[in-house]
Amino acid sequence: MDEQQQTGELSFEAALARLEEIVRLLERGEAPLDKSIELYQEGDRLKRHCEARLKDAQARIEQIAFAGDGSPKGLKPFDAD
Repeated sequence: MDEQQQTGELSFEAALARLEEIVRLLERGEAPLDKSIELYQEGDRLKRHCEARLKDAQARIEQIAFAGDGSPKGLKPFDAD
């Protein structure tokens, strides 16, 4: 199984935890250059994975729509604006 498949199978929480770990490792600056590059690439994959999971979750969120008298009238798609 390649790294992208492994990343794709991670939950959002697991991917975020690994990304945070990578950031800490890179911030310490103790890893050799080649390892730092590998960590950066893995972090980039994890970042894109987390962004995609958030976008998917946002698309599935619905808000309750209210009528003029304040009574619920149904659901509408989430609008971040």
